[in-house]
Amino acid sequence: MNVSHPERPYAIACDRNRDPILAVLRECLPVKGRVLEIGSGTGQHAAYFSSAFPNLDWLPSDLPQHLAGISLWRQEAGQNCLAPVGLNLLSDQLQLPQADAIVCINTLHIVAWQGTHQLFTAAGRMLSPGQTVYLYGPYRYADRPLEPSNEQFDQWLKARDPASGIRNFEDLSRIAQEQGFSLEADVPMPANNRSLIFRRAS
Repeated sequence: MNVSHPERPYAIACDRNRDPILAVLRECLPVKGRVLEIGSGTGQHAAYFSSAFPNLDWLPSDLPQHLAGISLWRQEAGQNCLAPVGLNLLSDQLQLPQADAIVCINTLHIVAWQGTHQLFTAAGRMLSPGQTVYLYGPYRYADRPLEPSNEQFDQWLKARDPASGIRNFEDLSRIAQEQGFSLEADVPMPANNRSLIFRRAS
């Protein structure tokens, strides 16, 4: 429980998924450089992953209203956890801060589909050949039914915001390919989630 910092935002899901995600990140992130985390939410992942990768600068980002909470979690992280920056995937003329990799966890099903387009368009401009975009979350696949728990989650998302919802893997992969990314890995994760690793082609 988040007893010692009652004002600090907390999501139990972050504690549950951080170690499985970390295992995949160890396989795809660069040895050094800067990682841009898009949709940092509470800031728990930024604090945890930056501590796990002391040779990487970890740049959290999210909508402006979330930055104060992220900053509270940053207080327990090392100096390589940078001050969070405001970023809205739905902004016109989206420009991403310079980085050597992108991590985006449980975000694309929350924002409108336009956000996925804009993420890969901006990432295609910013990342160099060989650099990666890591995505985590639930996805629909054309060759299999959506899991019952994810079906319920999708209905909840759409009731909350009709523009949100679990994204189709094939549509997402097509958009990534159009911007010069190829799918390197699709890793099953706990609780019917997936880790998708896209690498910028040369």
